[in-house]
Amino acid sequence: MIVSSIEEFAAHLPPIGALAGLDLGTKTIGVAICDTLRSVATPATTIKRKKFTADAQSLIEIINERNLIGVVLGLPRNMDGSEGPRAQATRAFARNLSQKIDLPIGFWDERLSTVAAEKALLEADTTRKRRSEVIDHVAASYILQGALDRLRHMKNE
Repeated sequence: MIVSSIEEFAAHLPPIGALAGLDLGTKTIGVAICDTLRSVATPATTIKRKKFTADAQSLIEIINERNLIGVVLGLPRNMDGSEGPRAQATRAFARNLSQKIDLPIGFWDERLSTVAAEKALLEADTTRKRRSEVIDHVAASYILQGALDRLRHMKNE
């Protein structure tokens, strides 16, 4: 089930349970996972993209292994907030994934998440080779952490 807002996403989640955050690229899918109390997002893995069926199967395996209860997809908006071809491709991926999993799927504005991840990796003095290996799932953790922070803030309102 695809939800239209983070508020609707929150309404479909049980009180406890881990989520996945996805940074969907053309060649890879970065995956991050949070703890069951939804405090901290942790980079998990990067899936090399093949065809949708194989990509979805890899995600389903992660969902089942980790007992995940929801998925947050990074939505690549343009800097002016509009949605271009990459955002449309992300929405299409979500529609296809929603036919394979029975979990809420929400979107989180991912503008500058890869830039923030790259900056953090540079500050950690990560080698260029290592950065290219981990950038996608580190970006996914920025996406998921943003959503987690918003969900936590909503509970305190």
